[in-house]
Amino acid sequence: MTLSSELRSWYRISGRDLPWRRTRSPYAIWLSEIILQQTRVAQGLPYYHRFLETFPTVQSLADASEDEVLKLWEGLGYYSRARNLHKGAKFIAKNGFPSSYNTWLEVPGVGPYTAAAVSSFVNNESVAVVDGNVQRVLARIFNIDTPVNSTQGIKIIREIAEEVIKDEPAAEHNQAIMELGALICSPKNPNCENCPLNTRCLALEYKVIDQRPIKIKKKKPTVEHLSYTALHNQTGLLIRKRGTDSIWKGLYELMPGSPEQNNFTSADTSSLPTYKITHLLSHKKLEISIFPIEVKGDFAPSNTDAEWKKWSEIQQLAFPRPIRRWLDENLLPLHLGSDI
Repeated sequence: MTLSSELRSWYRISGRDLPWRRTRSPYAIWLSEIILQQTRVAQGLPYYHRFLETFPTVQSLADASEDEVLKLWEGLGYYSRARNLHKGAKFIAKNGFPSSYNTWLEVPGVGPYTAAAVSSFVNNESVAVVDGNVQRVLARIFNIDTPVNSTQGIKIIREIAEEVIKDEPAAEHNQAIMELGALICSPKNPNCENCPLNTRCLALEYKVIDQRPIKIKKKKPTVEHLSYTALHNQTGLLIRKRGTDSIWKGLYELMPGSPEQNNFTSADTSSLPTYKITHLLSHKKLEISIFPIEVKGDFAPSNTDAEWKKWSEIQQLAFPRPIRRWLDENLLPLHLGSDI
C-alpha cells in the first residue's frame, strides 16, 4: 500500500463528520476554509453555520454591507479575513466560481493553501494542501531537519507533499493528511501508538518526534498600550469607527484616550472602576485600559467622527473582541431596554 492509501483507510474510519465534508458546494467549502484559517474547528463551526444561514448564497454575501459581515464575524479575530471574504464574494458574484487552483488564486484573500484546498475538495484537482498540520506530519514522517518555515524548508515540504499525492484521490488525501495532523500527529504528545503511519515515520524511528518540525523562532510580540474612555448615559454610548490603516479596520471602538485626553470635566461621574485587560494578537500584546464615564443628559463630542449610538444599536455593531467582552459584561447589562 502507498502512504496515501494507508492514510485514507484510517481517515474513512476515524475522520470527523464535519458539514463541509458532506458537500461539493464551492461556496460552502470556500467559506469553511476562510473561517478555519487560524481558527480551531470547534470555534469556527458555529460561525460557519451562522454565515450559511444569514448568507445562503455567494450573491447574498456579496450584497451585504461590510458592517453586517464584520458583525457576523465578531469574535473570530483576524478581521482582514472577513473583509477579504466579502471582497471575494463580490469577485465571485461578478465572475463566477473559479474552476481550478490557478483561477482560485485570483480571488481576493485566497492564497496557495486555500486555493489548493478548495480546488481539490470541489474538483478533486491534484494539488497538495500544505498547512501547519501537513508540515508537521511530513516533517516527522520524513525526518526533515530543515526549518519548515524557512525558504528551503517550505520548498522541501511542498515537493514531498506533491509527490505523496501524485496519482492519488486528491480530495480524500488532503482531508486525511490534515486530519491526521489535527487528531493524531499533534504538536505536543502525539498519539504515535495509534498513528496509521507509525511504521513509516522516521522521526519516531530515530526518537526525535519532539524535535520535529524544526522552526525558526518568531520574534517576541511587541507591547502596545491602548486607552479608551467609555462615555455613556442612559440612552447610549459614544463610539467611533476605526479607519482602514490600523488593526481592527472598520470595527467600532470607544473613544481613544483617557478622560483627561478627551477633556471630560469633573462634572462627569464615573460609574465603574477602570478596566484593564491583556489581549494577545499574533504579532503584538495589547495592554488595554478602559475608563467608564457616565454623563447626565446630552453631551456634544468634540471629536467629529464620534457618534452616539443607542444601546440596542450597540448590540448590532462589530467591536474588537476585548471591547465587546467588556461591553457585554459591564455596560450592556445595565442599560439594555432603557434606551428610547
